[in-house]
Amino acid sequence: MNNEQLNRMRDEEVPRGPFNVTRIFADSAKNATITDVEGREYIDFAGGIGVMGVGHAHPKVVQAVQDQAAHFSHTCFHVVMYEAYVELARRMNRLAPGDFAKKTMFANSGAEAVENAVKIARHATGRDAVIAFEDGFHGRTLLAMGLTSKVMPYKAGFGPFPPEIYRIPYAYCYRCPLKLDHETCGTACAELLEDAFKNYVEAEEVAAVVVEPILGEGGFVTPPPDYFPRLKATCERHGIVFVADEVQSGFGRTGRMFAIEHWGVEPDLICTAKSLAAGYPLSAVTGRAELMDDPQVGGLGGTYGGNPVACRAALAVLDIIEEEGLLQRAELIGARIRKAFMDFQEEFEVIGDVRGVGAMVAMEMVLHREAKTPAADLTKALVGRAVQKGLIMISAGTYGNVIRPLMPLTIEDEVLERGLDILHESLQEVVRETATPSPAQTGA
Repeated sequence: MNNEQLNRMRDEEVPRGPFNVTRIFADSAKNATITDVEGREYIDFAGGIGVMGVGHAHPKVVQAVQDQAAHFSHTCFHVVMYEAYVELARRMNRLAPGDFAKKTMFANSGAEAVENAVKIARHATGRDAVIAFEDGFHGRTLLAMGLTSKVMPYKAGFGPFPPEIYRIPYAYCYRCPLKLDHETCGTACAELLEDAFKNYVEAEEVAAVVVEPILGEGGFVTPPPDYFPRLKATCERHGIVFVADEVQSGFGRTGRMFAIEHWGVEPDLICTAKSLAAGYPLSAVTGRAELMDDPQVGGLGGTYGGNPVACRAALAVLDIIEEEGLLQRAELIGARIRKAFMDFQEEFEVIGDVRGVGAMVAMEMVLHREAKTPAADLTKALVGRAVQKGLIMISAGTYGNVIRPLMPLTIEDEVLERGLDILHESLQEVVRETATPSPAQTGA
């Protein structure tokens, strides 16, 4: 069947709730390209929403998966154990930052990892409350939805949400929640955590602070250098578990194995998923051994958590990251993207901000640069135009006005350049077609 026929079937058989960025049906994919059922090839700047860090169908991943599937695909780790689970845990424990003993458990999705981290923190501290951040995203299950900030489409109509979740502003310097100049403010937003203990919940009632080192769905917002060290110090003063949600930022995307390493902070617990297993459902919680061991036997786990096929895929991913130098590759890709986005910013007034670390670089689009008015419609049009030209990419941000490239870190140089060229052409066209007079021109 072709795309049109499959789309009709999709609309008839699948509910409208699952969103689709494109109306394309994949037939095959290799490294940083996807070929649809009609034979058209697309450059992939989405990577399955940051999942395909080592590219589509990497031979080492394919081989590992085939080998494991031929032996057995499932026993449930809680019934009959297998080596891949414990070996992957061993490697995760050694990769995670922190000079202390660590342990790792596995689940299926990023949301499950976050929920398990909260369970662990609550059990270990005997406290109930959790603090999350505005513009953050932590998943779509009930507790994760409660932690997630954005209402539409993630939370609208799905309440009531779990109690004892409190939210404070994030260090979003481009749109400072305190209306300060980030060059001179002294990272005043880092003190909002202490303020929360005065205004929302006693520090002695807080089990965990859950935070993304770089916002994913929130638009690649990247805090200043002293932000996380100060948050972590506050947590330590009050006996609060510091949880880094690295579901989107982990495994090399920023040029480090984990993004939090850029701030020199050692989280108590780290949540990972996405690029961990190259498209196979796997997530993890890695953290201080004494915290991880606190829940009772049977208190953590799940039928499919740490599936052997997914674990073998993840072991291959870790090998690929090391053997192919993908941390260094992320830095090179990021430098090229940043230069392109900065050039776009000089050419187009609609590019308000360029930010990020390593290959996790984004551009925020605005109608008027001075007013910083979010340009959601323009961003949507840009994504659509790029797809028409053969480039798949996705947007992000609370206002839906951020372009966030999540291409495989294995992308070939020429494919990266072609993708950036298509993005530039698409940007030229949509800006020309949707030109809006500036306030000065309208007399506003």
